[in-house]
Amino acid sequence: MASGAGRRRGHELVPLAALISREMKNEKMEKPSVRCGHAAQSRKGEDYFLVKTDCQRVPGNPSSTFSVFAIFDGHNGNAAAIFTREHLLSHILSAVPRGLGREEWFQALPRALVAGFVKTDKEFQSRGETSGTTATFVIVDAWTVTVASVGDSRCILDTQGGGISTLTVDHRLEENVEERERVTASGGEVGRLSIAGGAEIGPLRCWPGGLCLSRSIGDMDVGEFIVPIPYVKQVKLSNAGGRLIIASDGIWDALSSEMAAKSCRGLPAELAARQVVKEALRTRGLKDDTTCIVVDIIPPESSPPPSPLPKKPNKLRSFLFRKSSRDSANKLSKKLSAVGIVEELFEEGSAMLAERLGIDEGAGQTTSGLFTCGVCQVDLAPSEGISVHAGSIFSTSSKPWQGPFLCAACRNKKDAMEGKRPSGVKVA
Repeated sequence: MASGAGRRRGHELVPLAALISREMKNEKMEKPSVRCGHAAQSRKGEDYFLVKTDCQRVPGNPSSTFSVFAIFDGHNGNAAAIFTREHLLSHILSAVPRGLGREEWFQALPRALVAGFVKTDKEFQSRGETSGTTATFVIVDAWTVTVASVGDSRCILDTQGGGISTLTVDHRLEENVEERERVTASGGEVGRLSIAGGAEIGPLRCWPGGLCLSRSIGDMDVGEFIVPIPYVKQVKLSNAGGRLIIASDGIWDALSSEMAAKSCRGLPAELAARQVVKEALRTRGLKDDTTCIVVDIIPPESSPPPSPLPKKPNKLRSFLFRKSSRDSANKLSKKLSAVGIVEELFEEGSAMLAERLGIDEGAGQTTSGLFTCGVCQVDLAPSEGISVHAGSIFSTSSKPWQGPFLCAACRNKKDAMEGKRPSGVKVA
């Protein structure tokens, strides 16, 4: 799990503004087209998905169109999954400041995604229902892909050159040591289910509640140290494009990322999604709800299906995510494609809200002079807002008079998520 906003492991980070400026000034690349398909098999009726390809950064401006794809895998009922599908997108967009240019829009998305996830969780918990859901939420805007996720649904990227990368982190207590440590430090207990005679069975779970995940939306009866703060990753694809496979754990419990990607290469998106589901059912059977969305990001003047790998690929070229141009007659296109490396723009997985919202002198201030809560966007008078950094020790440079600011309810939620007050809501 990454620590430190915008860091890259082992590589120097290229500023997002510089990348976009370079693209606009030097490459003059057209926007890719986006094709998608989905498929599902239901066992419990708790998987839901969202596909919306007509969103606009600037209302009424078709050139600002972007797409959203998401999967919500519910548990203990479907109420949380349905609520999240209906409200998460609007909560995220309401947290993005108005009037931003394209560069600033990309830079604002990670913070807005965190705010939107937390607001959705807070609103759903206020309803008094005890179900929960994973959420894997993907925004595709031209060549830039931004993914936010809680739980164990997954999004992978399969590039034209054959490189496969995972754009999410699984928040399963069994595999994620850092999350186990965070949950116990915040007041939860982690252990297996005990049966008669004291024997322990099954995966690691968080108690009270017995949830196998450390992050989700909802789950008010488990404890608020099970947080809705998402892992966020943002990448910029090369002009070779790529394929996203977004799926619930009904897929990933049966198939590895490599198996899923290879099972559907050469197929258009709709058939590819069906093939991934078919392969998962062939491997494991229908033991869980099984949902898959395939999204192809296709270069201009290119055929929709990604080409299958050759039998003996160049390992070095695949590792670097490189791909030769499809049109050898076009020297400029060939030159651009030859250096088609996927750029990692942002990665952060901290569960600390103060760290994820950052420090901003003028955060949330409106034209009327009022401030807005950094999470739920309600108006605050200057004397009402509580800095997200008040009492925070995550950074010695934090100052309690600096924004973003939180309303009292969101400050209480922040404290609960960090184990600073009794968490969880007693349910009769």
